[in-house]
Amino acid sequence: MNEEGYRYSSPEFSALADSDVEFSLRPRTLDEYIGQQKAKENLRIYMDAAKKRGEALDHVLLYGPPGLGKTTLASIIANHMGSQFRVTSGPAIEKQGDLAALLTNLSDSDVLFIDEIHRMSRQVEEVLYPAMEDNEIDIIIGKGPAARSIRLDLQQFTLVGATTRAGQLSAPLRDRFGIILRLELYTPLELCAIVKRSAGILGIEIEADAAMQLARRSRGTPRIANRLLKRTRDFAQVTGSGVITSADADKALFSMGIDELGLDDTDRRLLTCIIRSYGGGPVGLETVAASIGEEAVTIEDVYEPFLMQQGFLGRTPRGRVATKLAYEHLGIPFGDGPENVSMFE
Repeated sequence: MNEEGYRYSSPEFSALADSDVEFSLRPRTLDEYIGQQKAKENLRIYMDAAKKRGEALDHVLLYGPPGLGKTTLASIIANHMGSQFRVTSGPAIEKQGDLAALLTNLSDSDVLFIDEIHRMSRQVEEVLYPAMEDNEIDIIIGKGPAARSIRLDLQQFTLVGATTRAGQLSAPLRDRFGIILRLELYTPLELCAIVKRSAGILGIEIEADAAMQLARRSRGTPRIANRLLKRTRDFAQVTGSGVITSADADKALFSMGIDELGLDDTDRRLLTCIIRSYGGGPVGLETVAASIGEEAVTIEDVYEPFLMQQGFLGRTPRGRVATKLAYEHLGIPFGDGPENVSMFE
């Protein structure tokens, strides 16, 4: 975490840590897009088939953890289909009229990308139903007894929705997407390739060992890998030779509080809190959140998935539990409590 309190290993986009350079690092075609092989192969077939038929691509739902490239993939869809790319987000669409204005201004085969689509209100969401199914929307004109409904025809368009919480989408909305793709966390090899590609675009030379080191500590997320690369570049240019070496990567990552497994100060504080204050758990999410001064939803969406995938944290009906692996990583002797022994030994 830096002096402004921002986590460098957070998968969320931040204007503080992610400058406009990030957008120049985004791939523009499926061939440039590294990883997500299964999703790419299927998507290529769907797009090529739609182009052969002269139709707009069916509506697409992209879901998965933040920072995996959902926005990038949406822009690639528009580029591949030769369509205009319109971008908005669920929280930005406050009223039905806002969404109606967006939809009526779309040209034929445009791609409308709605990020965080799960955060749209149910009233606004209802406008999408006829738009997605029949390319029509109903608009209410007037108020009170004089109000009347008119139906407007829309151009064919492709809605691409992105969400980190697919379970929060209503069933009627989810069922109207013809293509549903889940994006998975990246492997270190895939992230290493992304780091090398980004280093080339940024004009900085990087050693293979240093690229793999950054990849292994990027929590399976390209956005974090690119962010760590840019900060490591700073160290290499100011205190190094201008070439990113393993030593530069070590120095930069240590200064950002990121250890050899990708855990940062907040991750370690969360695990230490569970172990030291609550005997390793189980302990409720709200209690942990209050203890470390973080919001419960942030812990659940940002910290926990990675800690669980790495085997440091367990979820039980009674609360969160630190695993034996967490004790070992933090250098804390593993307790002899019956709950810990039965669950993790």
